[in-house]
Amino acid sequence: MTESKEFKEQDLSGVRFEDVRLRDAVFDNVDLTGVTIRGARVVDVSIDGDIHNLQVWGVDVVPLIDAELNRRHPDRAKMSPTDADGYREAWELLERLWAETVERARAMPEDLLHESVDGEWSFIETQRHLVFATDAWVRRAVLGDPAPWDPLDLPHDEMSDVPGVPRDRAVRPSLDEVLALRADRMGTVREVFAGLTDERLSELTVPVTEPGYPESQSFEVSRCLGCILSENGITGCTPSAISPYCASRTVGAVF
Repeated sequence: MTESKEFKEQDLSGVRFEDVRLRDAVFDNVDLTGVTIRGARVVDVSIDGDIHNLQVWGVDVVPLIDAELNRRHPDRAKMSPTDADGYREAWELLERLWAETVERARAMPEDLLHESVDGEWSFIETQRHLVFATDAWVRRAVLGDPAPWDPLDLPHDEMSDVPGVPRDRAVRPSLDEVLALRADRMGTVREVFAGLTDERLSELTVPVTEPGYPESQSFEVSRCLGCILSENGITGCTPSAISPYCASRTVGAVF
């Protein structure tokens, strides 16, 4: 039997796999752009991520899956707004879902809220990451604060270390501490959405020249705010997904 191997932070672009067994393999944060798979046995396979133009037997199945998910979860379609009112409606929905989720989290032992499942973030780490996302895409990119970070900010794992941007995986803040910080950032997003106009969505942000994340360039405001909706939906926990644990991508297939 072949011994277990790990490939981490390696560029395997252009590699050819032929007559290879990949049973029970785990692909985490991999770039499969342009991959061609032929003659494969794809049974009991679970895929989630940023998926576009996935063709099975020549058919792009993503629109079919998207339509089915919208049928199962009618509010999901609201996470792709096209105007300012749509962004406000989407944020109100996310705030309501998160409030329900937090209520369930408060009923759980705090040790469980610090516990990781299958290598994903714990519930509290998820809250810390959402604070980071708001600091990056709203306070820095949209509002122009060059260093909006809090010591509890938690960047995504695959992001390289950036001078001045905190990343402390060892710290264990209390639930009340992290939720207070999160509430502050959610209030900031609410204020931005309250003043949002359709014209503002298509405007470009003023580049922040100081080192940080995102990089020093202009972005469409709609892209920045779309990132916030995505992070709060994809990196979130629905009320039904929190028990007994809540890892970072539990709602990815829904929102």
